[in-house]
Amino acid sequence: MSGSELRAATRAELAGLPADVAPKLLGAHLTTIVAGEAVTVRLTEVEAYHGRGTGPMADPGSHARMGPTARNATMWGEPGHLYVYLSHGIHSCVNVVCGPEGVAGGVLLRAGQVIEGTDAAARRRPAAKTVRDLARGPGRLGDAIGLRHPVHDGIDAVAGTPWHGAVARLELLTDPLADIASGPRVGVAGVAGTAAFPWRYWVPGDPTVSPFRWGRGAQEAADAVLD
Repeated sequence: MSGSELRAATRAELAGLPADVAPKLLGAHLTTIVAGEAVTVRLTEVEAYHGRGTGPMADPGSHARMGPTARNATMWGEPGHLYVYLSHGIHSCVNVVCGPEGVAGGVLLRAGQVIEGTDAAARRRPAAKTVRDLARGPGRLGDAIGLRHPVHDGIDAVAGTPWHGAVARLELLTDPLADIASGPRVGVAGVAGTAAFPWRYWVPGDPTVSPFRWGRGAQEAADAVLD
């Protein structure tokens, strides 16, 4: 683990391609204040997603793969805002928008360690059996930090501007972690969930990192490449 200090994230640092920015988010801190309660999460696992026309290859696993829609509009906006979407009609998942404004991209915050505001996070996550599980997985992380779709979609984690009763602030390590791992994204269908897109990054050995699972048809797609 790096002993690097933290500093407020800038838009310029988040304006690169998501696959390039994502590893730099490991070890970063995201703090939210919702209904007066602050929670800080140290990020331990993230996934990059590119939109249509973003980067050298199309990303079939991205919400923005077909272009702008009402749902993914935040992904096409200014870097540093948070794209909050609803998964399976239940879980609010949180992404850091990356890339220049008008170029869609985001980094899904898959897991983290709650380092401040444990009591508030535990009240929001009553099913969690241990502190480790409070933000272990993207839906759990979204619950723990209190951001909800659709009300908090678009909140600015760089400026820290109040947004519908919430504030979010992202801090990056001055020296990014050197010891990181990468591999296929979790639960993403088809080829987008294979080693063709090794855009999941995590802190090796960290207990808060979520377990890997294949998405629908992803293992078959991976096996077909090897045959």
